[in-house]
Amino acid sequence: MIEVRPFGQLGHADHGWLDARHHFSFAHYHDPARMHWGALRVWNDDMIAPGTGFGTHPHRDMEIITYIREGAITHTDSLGNTGRTDAGDVQVMSAGTGIRHAEHNREDVATRLFQIWIMPDRAGHAPSWGTRSFPRGDRAGRFVVLASGHAGDGDALPIHADARVLGATLKAGQVVDYPLGADRLGYLVPARGSVEIEGTPVHERDGAAISDTPTLRVHALEDSEIILVDTAA
Repeated sequence: MIEVRPFGQLGHADHGWLDARHHFSFAHYHDPARMHWGALRVWNDDMIAPGTGFGTHPHRDMEIITYIREGAITHTDSLGNTGRTDAGDVQVMSAGTGIRHAEHNREDVATRLFQIWIMPDRAGHAPSWGTRSFPRGDRAGRFVVLASGHAGDGDALPIHADARVLGATLKAGQVVDYPLGADRLGYLVPARGSVEIEGTPVHERDGAAISDTPTLRVHALEDSEIILVDTAA
């Protein structure tokens, strides 16, 4: 089953420096039908203006994955971590028992990103942060695991959840399969381009909520870059 959530129907908040679209209820956007999808709690599509960003603020007991679509983000936190994550790359912050952090766009151009929150397998993990490069070319024609709570997922950034975040880049006409499993849930968003799943088109920055799909088959209608969350139901 595929339920498409068109980009134009997502929750929207324009703060000037931040233009945000919400796939799930977040802040002042509330839709009781869109509270979460399995352990996936938040998927925000954010544009952060140059020289601005999120000031220091706290989180706890949440796995926060940031996928940079364009530009870069600079991170600092109360653990003493600091780092810059570029377009196509990923950072993960496990908030655990508590962490304070700031995220700023120090670039001369707008930064566009997906911010994904996944509920952890339990409360009380030690907080942590990490970033890693995932060249788009390495994802050509196949899914690569970017963040994972499962052992054996290679260079994926670790999270404390029964979930994976994956990325793939496809040329127009290419098809890629992913063994999701009938008892799992998927949520797929094209960062660019458009694809077709089970005959259903999913356009750039739309969301596709996927269930009862043992093997997920994605057909690229044009050159596309896609991000997928695989989560327990």
